[in-house]
Amino acid sequence: MTEIFDAIKQTAIEIKELIVNGDTGKSEQENATGDTQLKLDIQSDLIIEKIFANVPSIKAIVSEEQEAIVNLHEKGKYLIAYDPLDGSSLVDVNLSVGSIFGIYENDFTADNLIASVYVVFGPRVELVIATEEVKMYRLLKGKFEFIQTIALNEKGKLNAPGSTQNCWAPFHKQLIDDIFNDGYRLRYSGGMVPDLHQILLKGGGLFSYPGTSDRPKGKLRQLFEVFPFAFVFEKAGGQAIDGKQRVLNIPTTHIHDTTPCFFGSNEEINRVLKVYKENE
Repeated sequence: MTEIFDAIKQTAIEIKELIVNGDTGKSEQENATGDTQLKLDIQSDLIIEKIFANVPSIKAIVSEEQEAIVNLHEKGKYLIAYDPLDGSSLVDVNLSVGSIFGIYENDFTADNLIASVYVVFGPRVELVIATEEVKMYRLLKGKFEFIQTIALNEKGKLNAPGSTQNCWAPFHKQLIDDIFNDGYRLRYSGGMVPDLHQILLKGGGLFSYPGTSDRPKGKLRQLFEVFPFAFVFEKAGGQAIDGKQRVLNIPTTHIHDTTPCFFGSNEEINRVLKVYKENE
């Protein structure tokens, strides 16, 4: 799998240059779930597909920006689902964004996920690889150098509540209010990658993107966003749930399926489970 990690590192270097020098405007296209694509989304997707096409061990890929699975190498072993530039609308206001990769075997389902990688494009470019451990690397003088292993504490201090608040269930709003009343600090940029990265590096907390009245099945995509980060959080000693069950136990019926999701350290996730169980 080393050649895949090396390929992802190369995509990060090229996307970094694209972010610095590329066109941040909107395209006239929509992605598979109806979102207007930025030119950066399309160009990042092309960079990743071009680089992955040269990796013989990759059998097929699927991108959040495309309708269907793309077959690459018939004799390949691995399947990769990726979000080429998550939070791309934040580039225009110079906030951090990221890329997310889930590496699967056999089929694009949670129980076939064997590794995940994400990249944060901020003041520094950082790349996190989760296999049996969660390791962070930083781009220094054109190369990614190992910085640290990431592990969560049992309890954190940060709270990142996502989705449209006026569509929250009353019990979910009360949960978030209670967490803040207990002294947690708000940390929410609107970018999934930087917000989850901050929780991981600061030792814990809660990121939530619940089901809402306008989106009962949530907004975040299973294969490209939710499952890869669930893998990271579990390997770092935390948990990822949909409010009632482990995220990585959720079946996938379509490559663009979404799900509610909560990521965090154990105390916060157990708190969510208790509240959601009481309000079934």
